[in-house]
Amino acid sequence: MDNSDSIKHPSVTPEEAVKEARHVTWVGFWCNAALGTAKVIAGIVGRSGALVADGIHSFSDFITDVIVLVMVGIARRRPNARYQYGHGKYETFATMLIAVALIIVGIGIFIDGIKHVILALRGQELARPGWIALAICFASIVVKEWLFRYTRRVGVRIQSGAVIANAWHHRSDAFSSVATLVGVAGAMFLGENGRILDPIAAMIVAVFIIIVGIKMAIPAINELLEVSLPEKMEDQIRHIIAESEGVRTYHHLRTRRNGSKIIIEVHLKVNPDITVKQGHSIATEVENKLKNDFGNDSTIITTHIEPYRGEELLRDGSCGA
Repeated sequence: MDNSDSIKHPSVTPEEAVKEARHVTWVGFWCNAALGTAKVIAGIVGRSGALVADGIHSFSDFITDVIVLVMVGIARRRPNARYQYGHGKYETFATMLIAVALIIVGIGIFIDGIKHVILALRGQELARPGWIALAICFASIVVKEWLFRYTRRVGVRIQSGAVIANAWHHRSDAFSSVATLVGVAGAMFLGENGRILDPIAAMIVAVFIIIVGIKMAIPAINELLEVSLPEKMEDQIRHIIAESEGVRTYHHLRTRRNGSKIIIEVHLKVNPDITVKQGHSIATEVENKLKNDFGNDSTIITTHIEPYRGEELLRDGSCGA
C-alpha cells in the first residue's frame, strides 16, 4: 500500500462509514462471484491452468469480502464498558486475515505452477488455451482495476484500513490477470514451446499476490502489537504540545493506533502555583488542538497534569520517556 493510503481521520460519521463500507464491499462481492465463475469455467473450457488459478483467487475474495462486511460493522461500534477504547482492533484483525488469505492463496498457486512447469520440462504436452480464456482475462483486468479504484477511494474517505486492504486485494487480482493474460497469449500464439508460459504466468501471479499480502500484513501486525505512530505524526504531536500555552514541558508521550483511531497519552508539566481549574483548562486546550489536527471522533487523548519544578527543560529528548 502506498503513503496516500495512510489512515488520518474520517470525514464521515461512524454510521455513514459502515454504510459506505458495506455498499462497496457488496459491489466487490458480486463482481468477484461473476468473475470467479467465469474464470474457472473459461479456464476449464479454454484449457488454461493459469486462468483456473486466477479464478480460484477471485473466489478467495468471497472470504475476504465477508470478513470486511462483518468486521467493519463491529469495528465502528461505539465504545462501551467492556471496549472502552472502541472496537477498532476488529478492523485491524480483518486486515490481517485478508493478508494471510492472500499469502496462502499465493503460495498454493505458486506450487501448482511449479508442478506444471516440471511436467512441461519432462516432455508432457501442455494444452493450448482457447480464445475464451484470453477474453475473460482482459475483462477481469478492466473490472478489477475499476473495483480497486472505487474501493480505495471509499476506503480513504471513510478511513477504513480493512476496506483499503480489500481495495489492494482487487489490485492484486488485476495484476494477476495481467500476468495470466500474458501467459495465455504466449501459450496461444508461440506454439507448443510457448505453452509453458501459462504455468509460468500462474507463478508470476502468485508472487504478486504474496507481495501484496506481506505489505498488508506488516502494518496490521504493527498495530496489533501496538507499535507507536510513525515518527512524522509523533513530531506533529510534540510540536502541538510544546507550542500550547501554559505547558512548561512534557514527558511520557505514548502513542498507538486502534483501527481508524489514534490514541495519545502524555504527562504535561505546568506552573505549580496555578489552580486545579487552570491546569485542567491547559490540558483541555492541548486535547482540543490535537483533536483539531487528527480528528475529534478519531482521537483518544489522555493527559496527566504534573507540577513543573523548574529543573526540566523543554526539549525533544524529554518526550516518550
